[in-house]
Amino acid sequence: MYTDRGSHYFHTPRADGPVDRKSPTQVGRALAQLGVEHIAAYSPEARGRSERLFATLQDRLVKELALAGIGTVAAANDFIREVYIPAHNARFAVQAEQDGSAFVAISGVDLAEILCVQEDRQVGHDNTVVFHQLRLQIPPSPLRAHFVKATVKVRRYHDGSHAIFHGPRCLGRYDGHGALRAGALGAAA
Repeated sequence: MYTDRGSHYFHTPRADGPVDRKSPTQVGRALAQLGVEHIAAYSPEARGRSERLFATLQDRLVKELALAGIGTVAAANDFIREVYIPAHNARFAVQAEQDGSAFVAISGVDLAEILCVQEDRQVGHDNTVVFHQLRLQIPPSPLRAHFVKATVKVRRYHDGSHAIFHGPRCLGRYDGHGALRAGALGAAA
């Protein structure tokens, strides 16, 4: 995947410097887990291609939504799917040199466990983890008496729910308010 060096794609310690591949962003981490090579655009031409696409979507799409009288997210999603994308593709799509699909199916992978926000946290003295104003209580575990001072990974999923992992083991799954979900322990990712 070829992108500009925006801060959501890459961590760049020095302005206009090289990207730091040892400190991936959430996007970089997910792409690496999916096995997607992520290429940073350094040339002005490459950055220009990205900027033109962004300008088209940020400028033209907003105007098209307004012209169509779109006032809700659901109506905007319908408009984009049924009107805007087909018109955009009719104007800009280029016929592929070869027939077939370049997509490769991923079997045995739970995409929800990859396409989430994932951050390291240290477990507090009360066996809890603080994650964006939520305090997540780690339930009793057969693995060890407690996880105090252990580094764990907290995942926030698209639906607002959370999970805590210690290595490959899930210590607990939580709803969007931080309440432990019953029966959701022990699932590996």
